[in-house]
Amino acid sequence: MKEFQTGQIRNIGLGGHGSTGKTSLAEALLFNLKEISRMGTVEQGSTTSDYNEDEISRQLSLNTALLHGTWKDHKINIIDTPGYTDFFGEVVGSMRVVDTAFLVISAASGVEVGTELVWRQAIKNQVPRFFVINKLDRENIDFDNVYQSLVESFGSQVVLTQFPVETGPNFESIVDLFRMKMLKFSRDGSGNYSEEEIPADLKAKAEELHLKLVEAVAESDETLMEKYFEAGELSEDEFRSGLKTAIAHDTVFPVFCVSATTNVGVRRLLDVIVNFCPAPNDRGEVKGEDGASRKVDDSDPLSVFIFKTLSEMHMGELSYFKIMSGSLNTGDEVINTSDGHTERIGQIFILNGKNKTNVERLHAGDIGAVVKLKGTHTGDTLAAKGKEITYPKIDFPEAIIRTAIKPKAKGDEEKISHGLQVLHEEDPTFVYYQDSELHQTIVSGQGELHLQIILERLKQKFGVEVDEEEPRIPYRETIRKKATAQGKFKKQSGGRGQYGDCHLRLEPMARGEKFEFSDEIVGGVIPGKFIPAVEKGVIETMEKGVLAGYPVVDVRVAVYDGSYHTVDSSEMAFKVAAAMAFKKAFAEARPVILEPIYNIEIRVPEEYMGDVMGDISSRRGKIMGMDSEGRFQIINAQVPLAELYRYSTALRSMTQGRGIHSRSFSHYEEVPAEIAQKIIEQAKKEKEES
Repeated sequence: MKEFQTGQIRNIGLGGHGSTGKTSLAEALLFNLKEISRMGTVEQGSTTSDYNEDEISRQLSLNTALLHGTWKDHKINIIDTPGYTDFFGEVVGSMRVVDTAFLVISAASGVEVGTELVWRQAIKNQVPRFFVINKLDRENIDFDNVYQSLVESFGSQVVLTQFPVETGPNFESIVDLFRMKMLKFSRDGSGNYSEEEIPADLKAKAEELHLKLVEAVAESDETLMEKYFEAGELSEDEFRSGLKTAIAHDTVFPVFCVSATTNVGVRRLLDVIVNFCPAPNDRGEVKGEDGASRKVDDSDPLSVFIFKTLSEMHMGELSYFKIMSGSLNTGDEVINTSDGHTERIGQIFILNGKNKTNVERLHAGDIGAVVKLKGTHTGDTLAAKGKEITYPKIDFPEAIIRTAIKPKAKGDEEKISHGLQVLHEEDPTFVYYQDSELHQTIVSGQGELHLQIILERLKQKFGVEVDEEEPRIPYRETIRKKATAQGKFKKQSGGRGQYGDCHLRLEPMARGEKFEFSDEIVGGVIPGKFIPAVEKGVIETMEKGVLAGYPVVDVRVAVYDGSYHTVDSSEMAFKVAAAMAFKKAFAEARPVILEPIYNIEIRVPEEYMGDVMGDISSRRGKIMGMDSEGRFQIINAQVPLAELYRYSTALRSMTQGRGIHSRSFSHYEEVPAEIAQKIIEQAKKEKEES
């Protein structure tokens, strides 16, 4: 395998909403790169990117796929990412390592929520952006309207570089505004094309759009702007170098036209990738934590960033990486800077989906995979010994759905725990924990399908099955007024007795202040050595709850009086007395149940606003504000967690898959009285049954 130097490498990521044709475009790129001899289809389950059983059966990309090929003495690394929002974490990881993001747009749908998500992720990572309008061979396509939706959503720097002569089943010709020629593609699917003069009826449109493109390039650079004003035009060299700089600096976002399945426009796209996409070293130094940085060059010390981990049958862990600086060789010994342990680099691969090609060395900026790292996971940095640097971890999205699981077979708990840990290391957007308060194993992720896939993999890879159940809600108990009570524990049954007597005062505290205990005993009516036992009795009672078995919060407790017996008093007796006093006082202090309230941000096309807002109200939610961004409306609301079970599925159904939401904990507030009563009754019932 030929070695490619940094300047010969192009790293592109395909991202966008689901079903825009990213995987089909990846397939067409590989075909034109001569990496495959025929193009597979998603429908037949024969694409290079989607090779897992669950992807083939669902006709859906679930994982990031690494692909590559050679074009005009350049190596092009292609990262194909899922479009379904449940798997957006794959996009987040990939955007850390690509040097150009290709946002694939369906000509039949225009800008969608997923387009916007990828755009924002690319901005966050300062990745240059291209738009590829795909599916131009479909019926009833309005290309101008799709382009207009891009400008409305992402600004006037979105500039056409091509437009179709005709859309629909006859889509085969593109007017190229770089070359000012018409490119006519063969209808045999070979991807070949000929250059012809622009038809007379399109000449004026082409000249107008070419001028807009040249102006956009000139406006991106002061020197070019001056030359453009003086001469009224830019030379071809000035235009080409100016466009490349404008793309690298995020000041121009070019738009291209393709039909991936008929292989129209794809070959020209490869020329553009080589000529105008930045090489890894064109984007400046890479920054680590604590101000450290590296040049993307073989001459700098080796540093490698792991952006994805896969657990493969018969191979173990496969780690996808990008070489941020230096060059990586088989046998290199490196330090994992996240925890300081040493790793030896075994086999290095470059991938086309599941097909692996072994290489001895890769250079700065390149992307590949390595197997059997001992303790290195997604987001870790590997570096040369003595020349350590740590790159920031990947900022994965918070989970938006949770469910509880329990083993189908007794004794599988350990296997399940191990399996969940491995699956979390593969996919950090999936999280799990054993909730000791709720006595449930809670699994959380990005959507219902995400969790379904995780639990299927748990069965396939680790041979364990689980049942799902609704996760319990972590309610809290508190009080609304001050109250006092005495707790006296007296036990005499032959031999030494037990005696503890204390008076407690309970007062409500501000929400979120948790707990405060004070000793107001005077005159030694309770000896100081028993006060810690009183506090312990209070804390243990608060942890177990009084009303419905949920922890008590935001209460100030004072012990202010009591009595003791010189012989019979003990720490145990005072602990019991304190628990008795607390329960009595709590019952008199207008106790209430609190529930967790979550902030949710919902992004939907405008036509679904009414349905979504009505649904929020039905879930006891409050609308906190609304905003708009491009063609989307943003609704900010606060909704009780108890009303959010499987909300992502309901939202998807309500908006035909075009609405998404994110959530974060906000605060606790009182549960309405009638709901509180049901919670208390349910708790009593469960206690009786147990």
